Amino acid sequence: MRLEKPTGELRRGWTTGACATAATKAAATALVTGKFPDPVTIRLPKGETPSFPLALAEIGEGWAKAGIVKDAGDDPDVTHGCTVIAAVRRGSEGIRFKAGEGVGTVTRPGLPVAVGEPAINPKPREMMLAVLAEAGIGGADVEISIPGGQALASKTWNPRLGIEGGLSILGTTGIVHPFSCAAWIASIHRGVDVARAAGLPHIAGCTGSTSEDAVRARFGLPLEAMIDMGDFAGGLLTYVRNHPVQRLTIGGGFGKIAKLAQGAMDLHSGRSQVDFEKLASLAPAALKPKIAAANTALEALELAGEGLAKNVAALALAEMREKLRGAPVIADVVIVSRDGAVLAHAS
Repeated sequence: MRLEKPTGELRRGWTTGACATAATKAAATALVTGKFPDPVTIRLPKGETPSFPLALAEIGEGWAKAGIVKDAGDDPDVTHGCTVIAAVRRGSEGIRFKAGEGVGTVTRPGLPVAVGEPAINPKPREMMLAVLAEAGIGGADVEISIPGGQALASKTWNPRLGIEGGLSILGTTGIVHPFSCAAWIASIHRGVDVARAAGLPHIAGCTGSTSEDAVRARFGLPLEAMIDMGDFAGGLLTYVRNHPVQRLTIGGGFGKIAKLAQGAMDLHSGRSQVDFEKLASLAPAALKPKIAAANTALEALELAGEGLAKNVAALALAEMREKLRGAPVIADVVIVSRDGAVLAHAS
């Protein structure tokens, strides 16, 4: 079940990268001065200066540790309420980042961080380096941890992307905009990157688990080739247009693919609707009035059967090719029933 955007003004939140930076600044300041700033204020890449209250503050000989509870605002973020902890320990040469409890390690190429490194993305690293320099620390080990993060990571794309042991420290602006879907689309991009780096010739973006299982079985694809596209067909197609793979399949239920066939690139029910008049134009003449008057896509499918599904798949394939705009990608579309059967395949 997809989360629906609530009504009213939504409260924005902070990324794990912003929280890790604030925790790092607090620990680094304590390491130098003996005192923790509380709240601790940081400057984000676009100039905002949020302040964060400390949830943890510990200090010892040559080390200090601080923790920030992540507030994702009104976004349904899996890491909302987690404590992001930075432990800063003086070292002799440069700054080294380490993955503590609940933070993953990169095990496959294709991500913006090298294999073997903690899953701390480039912008959060840059932000943490800046606050360490501000504190006058040029040599230190910085260990980022998120207690409980390994269990939470199973609800994210990290296992599929080859990030093992926990969550990633993410964010380019430091700000979480509620229901912006930026994190999901970024995960789509990283999924394509990892598949390309692995040399996989065929990837598939699906709208849900039922269509994913059916498409994976039909083509014998490895899990790494499966992109959790959700409703963001446009996000996947635009990225693949600019970062081509040999073959791309899009799979989904009849209603979702019917919207793709209409040219919709966001398939969410709140942002696109099935055009039953257009759907009727793909049905036999005798059924057109009934299809046009249908209440749901499922009703239209039950009225017209697999012939309509095949026509919808063919039109959706044409829309895919239009969006790919001549990229050297073989495209195909699979429509899957609610019980996981393949109703149509256009290639």
